[in-house]
Amino acid sequence: MTGLPLDLRMRRPIDAALASLSQGSAEHCLSDHAFSNLYLFRAAHDYRFLAGEWPCISGRAYDGTRHLMPLFDPGAAPIGALRVLLEGHDCFYPVASRHAARLAPDCFSISASRDDADYLYAASTFAVYPGRALAKKRNLMRQFLAAHVPSSRPFDQSLAAAARQVLQGWMAQKGKGEGEADDAACLEAIDRAAAFGLEGYLYFAEGQPVGFVLAQELQPGVFVMRFAKGLDSHNGIYPYMFHHFCTQFPRRVAWLNFEQDMGLPGFRRSKMSFQPSAMLPKLRVRLNPEGPLPIDSEYAQDGARIST
Repeated sequence: MTGLPLDLRMRRPIDAALASLSQGSAEHCLSDHAFSNLYLFRAAHDYRFLAGEWPCISGRAYDGTRHLMPLFDPGAAPIGALRVLLEGHDCFYPVASRHAARLAPDCFSISASRDDADYLYAASTFAVYPGRALAKKRNLMRQFLAAHVPSSRPFDQSLAAAARQVLQGWMAQKGKGEGEADDAACLEAIDRAAAFGLEGYLYFAEGQPVGFVLAQELQPGVFVMRFAKGLDSHNGIYPYMFHHFCTQFPRRVAWLNFEQDMGLPGFRRSKMSFQPSAMLPKLRVRLNPEGPLPIDSEYAQDGARIST
């Protein structure tokens, strides 16, 4: 396996590259484009860092695809360089639509899977849960507020033990054992929240912790909901937490990204039930073996770098 396993010393160069790649993307920024997310799920995807002129993250998708996440705009790279990088990998992934649009269509095959797409919501969705389609969410939140006296505290390390208690209760109510959910990544996120730029709230009902959210600002006003855990014993906790975050967070919240559903039916039903504003495709880019493959002036035909 090429590259180096991710460690915290890589955060600065990787985040700098991803910030440059995502600049100006606004709500279309992909949820994957943050070092913290890569690091927290490094074991699940065997992420490794490939440094160099065209740096990448290598990994394995949930469906087993061996992929490279380019830390640069692939449309700006010589085709010969891309060909060398892809040796031993199936595709570049994830690639944003705006970057894929710059690639020569006769040289690349571009595809997308519904399982990979990010769910994007306008924050106003959670502020008022408008319309008939969201009537159930409005009613669930009302039921939660009628049954409980909730309170909240901005998350900091003094609340880590309470968040772990919620996670343990969530695992038990879902019938999940250790390692059967995202518990390892969630525990590490709780412990490293401030260092990773994760912000959110711990929620209490009658003084007992019943839920928490940890989100990350990808672009101004655009937040990805990295972890949201609530006790099923408190019906309506999720609509309430999302409503509270969007309306009470101290900075402007314009969009929420709920990440992908990985093709899991339960995740898909839950995320669709909040009526997403859009689905953000995460493209898989492969070299087209049937199309022309120009040789760049800097690269020999066998892929070796040559001087000009």
